[in-house]
Amino acid sequence: MVSPTPKEIFIQGITHDGRTFRPSDWAERLAGVMCSFRPGGPQPDSHLSYSPWCVPTVINGIKCVVVRAELRDAEVMAWDFVMNFARDNNLQVAEACLVPDAVPPAGTRS
Repeated sequence: MVSPTPKEIFIQGITHDGRTFRPSDWAERLAGVMCSFRPGGPQPDSHLSYSPWCVPTVINGIKCVVVRAELRDAEVMAWDFVMNFARDNNLQVAEACLVPDAVPPAGTRS
């Protein structure tokens, strides 16, 4: 069964005309701004880690920020902020679901 709405949005560090977005640390900066938006609200020292709802990563050599749909449900203004960031900077956005790396069966080597 296919979910009617994506669980995650991928903001990619590639503009619609194919250029790499700069500065090179844009994903970490964006995720850092969003660090206090997390399940249960801001926690002591939450500024020291990324929110599980907005995480920088690299996929196929492209810097991305994975934004989980729970952010939209919990903090619509924060969701609008990251979506407007992508739109204002002409970044490619994909709706998808991040699939975790497969764990090899017990007794096998990867």
